[in-house]
Amino acid sequence: MDKKVLDHDVPTEEPVTFHFLAKFYPENAEEELVQEITQHLFFLQVKKQILDEKIYCPPEASVLLASYAVQAKYGDYDPNVHKRGFLAQEELLPKRVINLYQMTPEMWEERITAWYAEHRGRARDEAEMEYLKIAQDLEMYGVNYFAIRNKKGTELLLGVDALGLHIYDPDNRLTPKISFPWNEIRNISYSDKEFTIKPLDKKIDVFKFNSSKLRVNKLILQLCIGNHDLFMRRRKADSLEVQQMKAQAREEKARKQMERQRLAREKQMREEAERKRDELERRLMQLKEEATMANEALMRSEETADLLAEKAQITEEEAKLLAQKAAEAEQEMQRIKATAIRTEEEKRLMEQKVLEAEMLALKMAEESERRAKEADQLKQDLQEARESERRAKQKLLEITSKSSYTQSMNSSTTALPTDLPSFNLISESLSFDFKDTDMKRLSMEIEKEKVEYMEKSKHLQEQLNELKTEIEALKLKERETALDILHNENGSRGNSKHNTIKKPQAQGRRPICI
Repeated sequence: MDKKVLDHDVPTEEPVTFHFLAKFYPENAEEELVQEITQHLFFLQVKKQILDEKIYCPPEASVLLASYAVQAKYGDYDPNVHKRGFLAQEELLPKRVINLYQMTPEMWEERITAWYAEHRGRARDEAEMEYLKIAQDLEMYGVNYFAIRNKKGTELLLGVDALGLHIYDPDNRLTPKISFPWNEIRNISYSDKEFTIKPLDKKIDVFKFNSSKLRVNKLILQLCIGNHDLFMRRRKADSLEVQQMKAQAREEKARKQMERQRLAREKQMREEAERKRDELERRLMQLKEEATMANEALMRSEETADLLAEKAQITEEEAKLLAQKAAEAEQEMQRIKATAIRTEEEKRLMEQKVLEAEMLALKMAEESERRAKEADQLKQDLQEARESERRAKQKLLEITSKSSYTQSMNSSTTALPTDLPSFNLISESLSFDFKDTDMKRLSMEIEKEKVEYMEKSKHLQEQLNELKTEIEALKLKERETALDILHNENGSRGNSKHNTIKKPQAQGRRPICI
């Protein structure tokens, strides 16, 4: 730190680009990354290493990690905003994964979006932490590799990480051949280019190897010292400073959670008010349509009543006219009967005329009676039409009164969003007292969280297997890399990062001397 930047082994061309990276990786990101900004920067580092393929990630896990990265960047999924093609310019998957399957960018986006939609409600820091919790279980996560040679001159790889030292075959960076957990190492030393690892168990042979450069030896030693120190520190009670940081982080997290809940409640109330307003507007439109239809029916009833009244009047006049004609025919018949017809022919003709007159009179009488009945029926229809008109007017008055009431309700409801109740958050002061007597309880809580995490990991693994089965048919076997083949073999044998590397046990062990 006391040397000038250009005095280091860096390019001399300007501008000089720097990447500030975490040197030591946490064992459990959720427990150790206390501050949100630290978590965010570490998330960006791990994400870049996975996309640059410095950390091997299987295809199904890559899709899940991409969905959490999208949640962290875009927030909750909204189909009206996040339309097809919104991820076209995003770098979300390693090129190795894209080349391994016969899938278009649209197909990848569809699968990522399907998982992304399930993360609704997660804030940015929560989505980033879920990303890190998955990434920390990858075999190459946090491992720094160095080329070494054993006594026989065989080329090997030395891996240094938070759990210990691991020896790899150069062609297999996933599964170590030998592992030395930090709590099982008694001493690490180097002389010139030769390194010596002395296990705590004296029955195990000392492991010696040679590195390429003295500068590499110093870097290996620095990583060993730092990782071992953190390994031991994690298994002790937190310092007062760390306790205060964690307490502040918990308070900040609780405050943000309460703020999110308040915003969610306000959003829900606003949506409910808008839904009620839309419902009232829809009801008002329906009442207006019913009023219009009732008004039209009333107008039709009035027109029908007018037509029936006019027709009844005409029928009544026709009945009077027929009655008058029937009376005239009767008079004519009486006059003809009174007239003396002297000749038989005239009498016969007269009788015929009388018969015809009687037939005509009878017919006229029947027609008069029929028209009279029809006039009565029309009067009855007119009465019914007027009654229907009266009912239609009554219904129109009722609908008009309902509409005015609904409009007043609508105006009062529309004002709801601006009159939403306000929520005053009174944050009580929280005190955190981490005494030694509380450590057992804290350990029990951590164990409980680990059990819950294992159950969640089981569910996550089932999801990953489901996705793997779904896209397996589209895989191009000839494009599989050596790491893909090794990962599949480990999966078929049931090997994972946690059961191939021996779990360190810190209790009752001596720290290493370096």
